[in-house]
Amino acid sequence: MTDVTRILNAIEQGDAGATEKLLPLVYEELRVLAAQKLSREGPGQALEATALVHEAYIRLVGNENQSWDNKGHFFKAAAEAMRRILIENARRKKSPKHGGDHKRMDLNEAVLVIGDRVPSETLIALDEALKRLSKKDKTKADVVELRYFAGLTSEQAARVLKISPTTAKRYWIYSRAWLLREIG
Repeated sequence: MTDVTRILNAIEQGDAGATEKLLPLVYEELRVLAAQKLSREGPGQALEATALVHEAYIRLVGNENQSWDNKGHFFKAAAEAMRRILIENARRKKSPKHGGDHKRMDLNEAVLVIGDRVPSETLIALDEALKRLSKKDKTKADVVELRYFAGLTSEQAARVLKISPTTAKRYWIYSRAWLLREIG
């Protein structure tokens, strides 16, 4: 049992001091995951990796009904929390109150090639398609969430989900094709 798993069990048992011990152990890993997720966001993203980590962490440890079996389970929950935060942010940016379809762009952004950054509407469509995939096959949706939203490799996602790396890769390939068809 890792230190993180021990602390997660202590939190589940109601040890208030355990929450303070968890953040230093998982902070860097969460920050890397957050930075990977934010690198895919389009220009004008107001969230920073630190803010995303803090918001996800607060949602995870602030929810009294939450329990985790191990470190992998905790990071899966963190990936889901980050996904929800990014989707909420994308929906908020699309609202008329926040400019709707109008995009603010400075001169530097106008000349940059964005690469693999994802516009808000695509992120929202992906989230909706991922919910449909989850109803069809939860494990395949979990692979996508861990790979895309948490930035894990196939091998890391396989460990978290307790499936073989080959199965994780196969699910990733299938799910990407399925999601592209659904979004397209």
